[in-house]
Amino acid sequence: MLEHFFQCPYCWEQISMLLDRSVSETYIEDCEICCNPMQITTVFEQNELVNFEVNNIEQ
Repeated sequence: MLEHFFQCPYCWEQISMLLDRSVSETYIEDCEICCNPMQITTVFEQNELVNFEVNNIEQ
């Protein structure tokens, strides 16, 4: 597991998240501060994070 820090696209608070190094994926998760949904995309190559994106989801 990898701990990754980023800013919420809604409230701009810093959040930490544990990422599974064995899986590249796109999924939806709520911000732990403001509870708005974020689309998170992770890409790992040889257990190294090569791309991380977080986007707001228009409601």
